[in-house]
Amino acid sequence: MSKFTLNINGKRQQVDVEPDTPLLWALRDSLGLVGAKYGCGAGMCGACTVHIDGVPTRSCLMPVSSLTTQKITTIEGLDKQHQHPLQQAWQELDVPQCGYCQSGQIMTACALLKQHPKPSDAQIDEAMAGNLCRCATYTRIRAGIHRAAEIANGKGKA
Repeated sequence: MSKFTLNINGKRQQVDVEPDTPLLWALRDSLGLVGAKYGCGAGMCGACTVHIDGVPTRSCLMPVSSLTTQKITTIEGLDKQHQHPLQQAWQELDVPQCGYCQSGQIMTACALLKQHPKPSDAQIDEAMAGNLCRCATYTRIRAGIHRAAEIANGKGKA
């Protein structure tokens, strides 16, 4: 085991894990940050998505030893009051069904909205294509992203 200091949600946190431990397990097992979910373990489903320096990243594939100074943001660190426009929109529109994939969906959508504050359906579909939802709430996810863009642009609170 080795000690690694990670910058997670604006705080320096230490984990004592093997160097090849995926970030997902350090977050969940060592730090109790369980928002990122284990889905496939192969980076194909998006349930484990977090931001590393603002880029959506599959935490199941990222070894802890490769993260020295990067800023890691999890769903827990997106907004301390859980009032990020995406979180507001998700609640207003009742986007999730089972909810398992939703933290990964929100984290990917957050990066999309930073790049495209008023995304088109095509931009949403392209950005979200790598995030799977077993409940097939894709139309509600797209509607939630559009609603979050409205909230972020001052067109009504949830």
